[in-house]
Amino acid sequence: MSRIVKIILAINLIVFTVLVFVYPNLMVGPGKLIPGHKTLETDCFACHAPLTGAQSARCVTCHKPAEIGRLTTKGLPIPKPLTSTPFHQNLVSEDCVACHSDHAGVKRFRPQGHFNHDLLKKETREICQDCHKAPADPLHKQITGNCKQCHSLDKWKPATFDHDKYFQLDRDHNKGCVTCHVRNDYSRYTCYGCHEHTTENIRRKHVEEGIRDYDNCVECHLSAKEDDIRGKHGKSEGNREGKSGRKERDEHD
Repeated sequence: MSRIVKIILAINLIVFTVLVFVYPNLMVGPGKLIPGHKTLETDCFACHAPLTGAQSARCVTCHKPAEIGRLTTKGLPIPKPLTSTPFHQNLVSEDCVACHSDHAGVKRFRPQGHFNHDLLKKETREICQDCHKAPADPLHKQITGNCKQCHSLDKWKPATFDHDKYFQLDRDHNKGCVTCHVRNDYSRYTCYGCHEHTTENIRRKHVEEGIRDYDNCVECHLSAKEDDIRGKHGKSEGNREGKSGRKERDEHD
């Protein structure tokens, strides 16, 4: 009796296996394909390799990376591209399944934010605004590019830049970024963007305090407050050398 059961099970397994390969869309298909892939519903192996799943190498037989976003798979021009940036031409590898999937109902592609930016060429990673719309808040309206100075390629939040760590912006200094950061270069700054600051005035005031190294303003000044001094010319040094020193010199004279 047990031998008969084994034979029946073996026959069922063989039949099931044959059906999987003959009618894979009916036996193991997880759902409908996107409209553009409708003609492939009965040809699973156009995208899938036996037992290993979807393969990018099979995607590019129809979707040529050089034409994605520009031409259809039939070579016809796309009048209104789905994306304003045909960045597929700037990928370092043709790893389609890293971002795209199918059989997912209305959610045809992997969730936004799961894109691996390491797939982009290095120079393309520097041009975020080609793919991403700039935020509309007051700060970002003043900034062009340079996203990587605050944000990482892995996620938008949290941003890593803390301005107060370098200089506290009070009501008199909370101006447009370009006042201090010329040409949106946030790796550099200048304090001479305001009329009250001139090289000669700064030099004279610091020499009077006995300070010779005054080119890097934020090295000592944390804010616009005159007594808010830090670093090697902090209160313990700067004020003693400056105000007390001048008083001693005046008494001596």
